[in-house]
Amino acid sequence: MKALLCEAFGPIDNLVVKDIPSPVPGPKQLLVEVHAAAVNFPDALMVQGLYQVKPPLPFTPGAEISGIVKSVGAEVKHYKAGDRVIALTSTGGFAEECIVESAKAMPLPPGMDFDTGAALVLTYCTSLHGLKDCGHLKAGETLVVLGAAGGVGISAIEIGKAMGARVIAAASSDDKLELCRKVGADETVNYSTENPMYLRDRINELTGGKGADVVYDPVGGPYTEPAVRALAWRGRLLIIGFAAGEIPKIPLNLALLKERSLIGVYWGDSTKHDPTGHLANLHQLHEWFAAGKIRPVVSERFPLAAAKDAIASIANRQVKGKIVVVPNG
Repeated sequence: MKALLCEAFGPIDNLVVKDIPSPVPGPKQLLVEVHAAAVNFPDALMVQGLYQVKPPLPFTPGAEISGIVKSVGAEVKHYKAGDRVIALTSTGGFAEECIVESAKAMPLPPGMDFDTGAALVLTYCTSLHGLKDCGHLKAGETLVVLGAAGGVGISAIEIGKAMGARVIAAASSDDKLELCRKVGADETVNYSTENPMYLRDRINELTGGKGADVVYDPVGGPYTEPAVRALAWRGRLLIIGFAAGEIPKIPLNLALLKERSLIGVYWGDSTKHDPTGHLANLHQLHEWFAAGKIRPVVSERFPLAAAKDAIASIANRQVKGKIVVVPNG
């Protein structure tokens, strides 16, 4: 089978597609024919050796897939060949076939295509866990989403609206903000300005001086401090990631003022600490999808031969919504 390989940590352009032996599932594993594999920001960090997890070399990136089960391990009871599934893999997704732990797979919901299935779990589970479990977002509150046109940003807008919040989307261009309005944002802020405090000022203006109740921040860099300064009394900043490439250093007196909270969101580990809560969140997402309240925006599809270009696009923050690699397309 063909797979994208990272043979040494370094530039994304060094990734290569090669023929490698088809993997064989272990007792509790599935072998899945990959029909779509979503591209996520950690993929770009991982191949460069910049992620907190460094897989043994060589490895195939790609953590989120959908496809059809080809075979199952001897101890697998709930899946069989021919089943359509979504799965999280940590690595291995950008290939024609992928090994999946059966506990990390789920049936593809009725009415959901492969592209949508591959784009659903990581971003939407992160956003629901962040907004509900960590941020305790309430109906009627104001949510500000930074990096709002990216995969996690779009999911946060849709989930915020499904939870009854007023959503202000912030992004770096007018065309990105147009997409944010299409998926439900009530107000938008273009923060591509030389004035670092424009974001704070605009949020305060849009909230009548009250500030935001919750800020969802997957960007970091120069945007985090203005967002903290724009938090309302007991407002919460959710730390999702650092797509801008810089981990900001926030003066802690900003948290003391107005009793603000800075809250880390690590969905991957949360599933180990609270598996029951994770399953409840999955059921909620399925209900919202069936009701038409959430639907991942897949803006582009890449063949496996161009998978490294897809990873470079997300690393350079050129992506709107989600993009997927289609190994068998």
